[in-house]
Amino acid sequence: MKRRRLGQHYLADEVAVRRVVELAAIKPSERVLEIGTGKGVLTKELAGRGSALVGYEVDSENFEDTKEAVRGTGVAIRLGSAFDARPEFDVLVSSLPYSESATFVEWLSAMTFDRAVVVLQDDFVRKLLAPPGDREYRGISALAQIAFGIKVVDRIARASFSPQPRVNSVIVSIVSKRRLPECEVANVVRLFSLRRRQVGSALGKLRMGHTGAFGQRRVFELTPEEVHELCLCGRA
Repeated sequence: MKRRRLGQHYLADEVAVRRVVELAAIKPSERVLEIGTGKGVLTKELAGRGSALVGYEVDSENFEDTKEAVRGTGVAIRLGSAFDARPEFDVLVSSLPYSESATFVEWLSAMTFDRAVVVLQDDFVRKLLAPPGDREYRGISALAQIAFGIKVVDRIARASFSPQPRVNSVIVSIVSKRRLPECEVANVVRLFSLRRRQVGSALGKLRMGHTGAFGQRRVFELTPEEVHELCLCGRA
């Protein structure tokens, strides 16, 4: 039950796994990264694609299972968090624990890469795609829309996971638009901690400048590009 609480639901259906890899369209010259290898089912399907594959797993039991699944393939499996290691890669393919989704988006926005194909919780993706002014529009929404082009490309049945989650899942295509410096990521998070305040009031409290230019508008009404402009490093 501990792993269920942590959001670890392993993608086990071979058809779904092949679909994720197919959508990644990995070229022979590309470096591939997998975050959260689980039992190694997706890792095994990724092996042999691209110029190199590195997988990260924080659970020691899963780490050993994945190493066994890809033994002899040349895949590099690391015990630890990719969020701390900050590896270099061109394509990311992952079905990571849903509890790590927000951390993943913040981390990815500060990375240099081409694209990612990721399995995420459906309601989290709706939050990522929410427009300004929507009740689901949060700092993570603005951050994702500043840094990425995001598209839902397919859905995955709950029965494709073990254990079966209580939520719906989707496959998401993420294309990098711009790499954000970590200070900008932090500024977006800070600004949206005051999401219901009028923009001028929030900026004044955070000492981020531009306090008189937005009238009665509130932080959650700002477009992603306006958030980007306000949160550029050096504003805080």
